[in-house]
Amino acid sequence: MKAFLLTRYGKNEKLQLTEVPRPAPQADEVLLEIHAAGVNQLDFKLRDGEFKLILPYKLPTGLGHDVAGVVTAVGARVSQFKVGDEVYARPADFHIGTFAEFIAVREADVARKPANLTMTEAGSLPLVALTAWQALVDVARLQKGQKVFIQAGSGGVGTFAIQLAKHMGAYVATTTSAANTALVKRLGADLVIDYKTQDFETLLSG
Repeated sequence: MKAFLLTRYGKNEKLQLTEVPRPAPQADEVLLEIHAAGVNQLDFKLRDGEFKLILPYKLPTGLGHDVAGVVTAVGARVSQFKVGDEVYARPADFHIGTFAEFIAVREADVARKPANLTMTEAGSLPLVALTAWQALVDVARLQKGQKVFIQAGSGGVGTFAIQLAKHMGAYVATTTSAANTALVKRLGADLVIDYKTQDFETLLSG
């Protein structure tokens, strides 16, 4: 199969289109034929070598943390999915590589693709959605009636975080540029701060 691989760290490095063996799913994995994959800041930072001490990948390696596709094979212990299922996923660290034709992903990291989403839409979601969930639910344990400040509200994580916080019943303040004020308000932001012209510390402390 074809895959884009990182062969050397560096800000100007380009991924190399390479022919590699198609992965065989382990007992707890599903093999996905990739229909869409998202590109995230994390991929750029890994390419640049910024996370070498935290995520010491052995090169060459594949990049890509978001995927939407169709199950083409399942491991012996897989029980939640079958061949033909449309799914999306955020493969675990050290198991990434969605810039390819196929990828094997642990069953625990896979979810069924919502029927009202296209493959392209679903392929853009997992990393930013999970980041927002982990920050607000797993770490902050946000409760109804609390206030939350979300920086970069019009970014990938921010757009999810605003909606999730509002769904949980929180008051949401966020920063964005004037061009994106209407967007974050539609998503549910209660207080929108133009980071180019306003001091959020003053506004939030008042």
